[in-house]
Amino acid sequence: MSRSFKTIALTGKYRDPRVGDSMLILARHLGAAGVRILLDPAIKMDFPDVAVEPVSELELGAAADLVIAVGGDGTMLYASRLVAGRDVPLLGINRGRLGFLADITPGEMVRRLDEVLAGDYEEERRLMLEAVIDNGGPPRRALALNDVVLQKRDTGRMLDFENWIDGVYVNTHGGDGLVIATPTGSTAYALSGGGPIVHPSLEAITLVPICPHTLSDRPIVVRADARIEVRVLPRPDTRAEVSCDGIALGDLAAGERLSVGAAEERVVLIHPRGHDYFRLLRSKLHWGRGSQSRFDGAPDG
Repeated sequence: MSRSFKTIALTGKYRDPRVGDSMLILARHLGAAGVRILLDPAIKMDFPDVAVEPVSELELGAAADLVIAVGGDGTMLYASRLVAGRDVPLLGINRGRLGFLADITPGEMVRRLDEVLAGDYEEERRLMLEAVIDNGGPPRRALALNDVVLQKRDTGRMLDFENWIDGVYVNTHGGDGLVIATPTGSTAYALSGGGPIVHPSLEAITLVPICPHTLSDRPIVVRADARIEVRVLPRPDTRAEVSCDGIALGDLAAGERLSVGAAEERVVLIHPRGHDYFRLLRSKLHWGRGSQSRFDGAPDG
């Protein structure tokens, strides 16, 4: 059953003129359709002849029926933290570069938005990770739609660290760190580290070493309900930090523990009808360019 979207929130990096122009077009279109429009309070731009309501970050996800993020995948990751666990869907308008998450182009956004308002869309739930740093004090917790990253900080020396899965020792690593990625994040930092592309419908977590000292230290994929633990080993001048979707969670000192697993919270994404993940991969990764044969004969727009 399709949802009814009577209250829609807008967010995006409005200082980019392309983003600001798109947000203004969307706001006017939504206002004409009688939709109540909520606004991320960080957006300081004028919306002539359109009634918008600034709402705090804490309230934005809870007050909206739908959140529209205008920008790149970074904006989508920010918006995902607003709606995580609230069962409020997220729609992305791509004004960035690759756009694996924000998959609607500016040229089609008004038409696609009308389709969504009419209930003609596809809905997808994406796995999130929960990261917890335990150093003997109050645990520090954060969520990630893409990845949890352990990496060296402010030093040219590599990290030594150990990891366990479900309490079973796996390996001792030397290198620049470790990417722990969801299927959504498999096309982000993990991919640049040599990790596999994992279809977003799979319930799996990928562990990708960053610049490993040993060439045999390869990425592995585990089931989504696995519990992953990482401990940094003592080494002169060792400084490590943990980030979730690029946002710092905190430092990880020798002997402290990072625990990562699937979060209870999920993110609901909305796609246009006929959304094709493999077509998206072909377009963004430039697969098959110059090939003399095509299976479907259709251009990748």
